[in-house]
Amino acid sequence: MSVNQLAKYTWSYSSIGLFKQCPQKYYRIRIKKDIVEPESDAMRFGTEVHKAAEDYIKEGTQIPAKFSFMQKPLDTLKSKVGEKMCEFKMGLTKNLTPCGFFDEDVWWRGIADLIVKEDDRAWVVDYKTGKSSKYADTKQLELMALAIFKHFPDIKKVKSGLLFVIANDFVKADFHQREESVLWRPWLDDTQRLEKSIELDVWNPRPNFSCKSWCPVKDCLHNGKGGYR
Repeated sequence: MSVNQLAKYTWSYSSIGLFKQCPQKYYRIRIKKDIVEPESDAMRFGTEVHKAAEDYIKEGTQIPAKFSFMQKPLDTLKSKVGEKMCEFKMGLTKNLTPCGFFDEDVWWRGIADLIVKEDDRAWVVDYKTGKSSKYADTKQLELMALAIFKHFPDIKKVKSGLLFVIANDFVKADFHQREESVLWRPWLDDTQRLEKSIELDVWNPRPNFSCKSWCPVKDCLHNGKGGYR
């Protein structure tokens, strides 16, 4: 990999998660790009849910009948006092300075489904369409809170939640500005490992739960749907 490629890489919650799951899968999908993950029915459904929620909170557009199950929780969010920002795009440079989502020096990118700001507090919500919250991961909320602290320095506390619209559950997590340096450390460690893989051009496959049935890298020796055994 060239120095230029290392300098231009960007990451997000989903991309760093993909790298940690399997560096080879990350390389094939995000860098070499010789494999495209097909859009599943679940992904399409999730996109429609996010759009319906955004339109309702932002414009007051009636929620389609097929998504009526999320009317009540969205009403609760809509009634919350404060400035509401839907599908809010944020970027950070490598020195953790706030920047635009598409700026040339952007290093990290993230989109918050909903942010509500009031005085020195903020709420951030991420919509989930899974049928269960059993394996909910609030690390995504942590990363959004860290970005909010950079973009809005007056915010001292972020209350956040994963809203499982089908399971009718809300998984909460709170973050404080004073914790920033500690919370950033694991994320920066992960990005350093990613940078080392880019620098050395080494992308070893890592067996994981997706190998047997869900990984699109069919020529990997760990793939259970085809390729080498």
